[in-house]
Amino acid sequence: MRVRSLRAPSNQARLAIGALALFAAFAPPVAALDAGAPAPALALPQSGGQIVSLESLRGRVVYVDFWASWCGPCRQSFPWMNEMQRKYGARGLTIVGVNVDKRDADAQRFLQQVPATFTIVYDPKGEAPAAYGVKAMPSSYLVDAQGRIAFVEYGFKDDRKAELERQIAVALGTH
Repeated sequence: MRVRSLRAPSNQARLAIGALALFAAFAPPVAALDAGAPAPALALPQSGGQIVSLESLRGRVVYVDFWASWCGPCRQSFPWMNEMQRKYGARGLTIVGVNVDKRDADAQRFLQQVPATFTIVYDPKGEAPAAYGVKAMPSSYLVDAQGRIAFVEYGFKDDRKAELERQIAVALGTH
């Protein structure tokens, strides 16, 4: 049997481990939201500067979708969200796409290629995704008319479209 000797970590490694431990000890916890939790406040500008807030949409079902120009699945989700807005908008659904790109030009280029017929707002500082505990792009939060999280979806896959639409219909009371 061969015995290996273990070396003590270098000073750099010890410093890095210590810094990580310190960060973990004092960093505020970021927890994803669960169904039933109150939706965090959201008040962000559209491209023209008009502020859209969840509070102003109270009484409607709101599908909040966090997206970025570099996100492949976001390209797939936009046509579906356009369809859901068209199909359920008159019944009380508002879709709000929250762009998290640091550069507005990146978001605009994406929207030229993949147009949105729903509301788009911008959060280049990333404060809203932090408040919502976003884990992936896209991440979507269905907010009921009382302002509570009704459903959470991480990512976007074609085989989940029917379930997502069912959740929207349930929240609207049309299912």
